[in-house]
Amino acid sequence: MEIRLAQKSDLSRIMEIIHQAQEYFRGAGIDQWQNNYPNEEAILADMELEESYVLEDEGQVVGTFMCSFREEPTYEKIYDGAWLTDGPSGVIHRVAMDNRVKGKGYGGAVVEFMAKRCLNHEPTVYSLRGDTHEDNLSMQRLFIKNGYRHCGTIYLADGAKRLAFEKVLHS
Repeated sequence: MEIRLAQKSDLSRIMEIIHQAQEYFRGAGIDQWQNNYPNEEAILADMELEESYVLEDEGQVVGTFMCSFREEPTYEKIYDGAWLTDGPSGVIHRVAMDNRVKGKGYGGAVVEFMAKRCLNHEPTVYSLRGDTHEDNLSMQRLFIKNGYRHCGTIYLADGAKRLAFEKVLHS
């Protein structure tokens, strides 16, 4: 398995994986990613900022995610809790895996990759944050299994409620 920056030539495959996730959410009654988001424009914007990544297995793209070190405006206010740290953090968004590889540990590889990115970032970042829909139990399990703590609730720009998680990293 290899993780690398996404390229424009990956866009079609990334969108296939995102559409699979959208269908999964719809079938499970989870109101996440049901409003034409993430869309090609969002992924292309991530690519422009070199924040879009893909996971490859045997030369095939099997997953996608976004990693950023920019401030996340929706994380400025957290309700019913508090962030574990006050300093800069890495942020993970838009994690999606091909249906054929779900449950094979690729999500853990993403989290591990992100932790290494944070610790190798200049300046070093000792916190990794993410959020997910309250009904997205698989993402919540991924966070908790990989050492994240539930910190509270944040609200997206459109008012949607999300559970907020953070992992404190140690070098």
